[in-house]
Amino acid sequence: MAKTEPRTLAGFMELLPNEQILFNQIKQTIENTYQKFGFLPLDTPVIELSEVLLAKAGGETEKQIYRFQKGENDLSLRFDLTVPLSKYVAKNYGNLSFPFRRYQIGKVYRGERTQKGRFREFYQCDIDMIGDGELDLIYDAELPSVIATIFKSLGFDKFTIRINNRKILNGLFENLGQKEASVEILRAIDKIDKIGKQAVIEELQKLKVMQAAIDTIINFIEIEGTSDEKIAKLKEFGIESEIFIQGVEELEYVVKYMRLFGIAEENFKVDLTIARGLDYYTGTVYETFLDDYRELGSVCSGGRYENLAEYYTDKKLPGVGVSIGLTRLFFKLNELNLVQATKKSIADVLIIPMLEDLSVPIRLANKLRNNGVKTEIYLNRKKLKAKFKYADKLEIPYVIIIGEDEIRANQCKVKNMETGEEKEVPFEEIEELKF
Repeated sequence: MAKTEPRTLAGFMELLPNEQILFNQIKQTIENTYQKFGFLPLDTPVIELSEVLLAKAGGETEKQIYRFQKGENDLSLRFDLTVPLSKYVAKNYGNLSFPFRRYQIGKVYRGERTQKGRFREFYQCDIDMIGDGELDLIYDAELPSVIATIFKSLGFDKFTIRINNRKILNGLFENLGQKEASVEILRAIDKIDKIGKQAVIEELQKLKVMQAAIDTIINFIEIEGTSDEKIAKLKEFGIESEIFIQGVEELEYVVKYMRLFGIAEENFKVDLTIARGLDYYTGTVYETFLDDYRELGSVCSGGRYENLAEYYTDKKLPGVGVSIGLTRLFFKLNELNLVQATKKSIADVLIIPMLEDLSVPIRLANKLRNNGVKTEIYLNRKKLKAKFKYADKLEIPYVIIIGEDEIRANQCKVKNMETGEEKEVPFEEIEELKF
C-alpha cells in the first residue's frame, strides 16, 4: 500500500512534547495573571457564520479569511478574538454585568503569506474591559499594570510599554487639513520603527500630503524628553483642535494613574509614533517591547475603542483591550534561546512494577494522584534496565520500584533519579514524601 508523506501545512506550528510543556507554562502564566486581575474566561466558536464574522471586514483582512461552504451555511474561521467578542457582548448584553471584564486565549486563523515567525494558525491572549454607554478612563491605566505583571512573571524586567493617544494624532491631522487622510497617515506613522523616517515621508508624499504638513507631522512625532516633558511640549505645540487638547489631557491622566498602579518609570514611555494601524482605536494605544530584544517587535498591543459592537447593536459599548500573539512570541523567544524547553515529562514519579499482579502499583498510583502527585505507571513488560532508561530519557525526577520482595515487606524502593539516592519507604508513608 502506498504511504502518504506525513507533513504539516506551512504556517501551522507543531511542537515536540518538551516544547509544548514550555508553551503551556507560558500560556498558564498569562492566564493566571488575567485571573488575578479579575477577568472572566470566555471561549467563542472557532467557526462563525460569515455574515456575522465579516460584518466589518474588508480589504486585506477579508482576503485572509478561511471561508467555506457546508450545506447551506456560509462559514468562516475566526481571524481574531475581538470580532467574536463584539458578537458575544451584543448577543448576551442582558445577561452580562458591566463593566464586562473578559479574557480569552484561543487559536485564530489568517491565510496570509507565511514567513519565519508568522503563522496562519496562532494563539492570541486577549483581555478587554467593556462599558455600557461609558467606560472610565482609569481602565486605560489599569491595563498596563496587567501587561507589566505578565512580563515580570515571565522573567523579563526590562520592557517598555509605549503609550500614546489617537486623539492627539487625529487632532493634529485635523489642524493640518488632513482629516480625510488620517487613517492612511496613521498607518504610515505606525511603521516608522520598521521602515524608518525617510520611507514614512515617502509614503506621506504618495498620499499627497503637503510638504509643510509632512514637516509638522515629523517634527511632532520626534518630540523628545521624558513622558512628562513630552506632555508639557504637546500642551505648548500650538494646536488649537479640541480633540487634540482632549487627547493630551487623557494621556496625562492615564500616565498619572499608571504610576499609581505601581508601574515603574523605566517600564513605560510616552511615544508619539505609536499609532496602531487598526482604524477602530479611538483613544489610548499601547505597544510593548522587550528592551534588549527590539527585533521581536511589539509583544503586546492594543488600545481604546469607542464602540465595540456597532455592527451588531445600537447600544454604545466602549472598551479598552490588549492582545498578546502567543505563538509568534513563543517562536521568537525560543529562536533567541530566551526560554529553554528543558522539561521533558509532566510526571513527578514513575512507578515501575516488577510483578505480574498490578493491583498494588495501581492502588499506589491512585493514592499519589489523589494527593496531587503527577504519577505514571510503566505498564510494558520489559526488563528493569529498559524501564529505567525510559525514566532517564524523560528526566522523571523519581522512580518507585515495586516487586514481590517489596510486597512481602510492605514497602517500596524510591529512587531520586538526579542524585541516585535510593531508600525503602513503607507503603503507608509514601504519601508523606515530598516529590
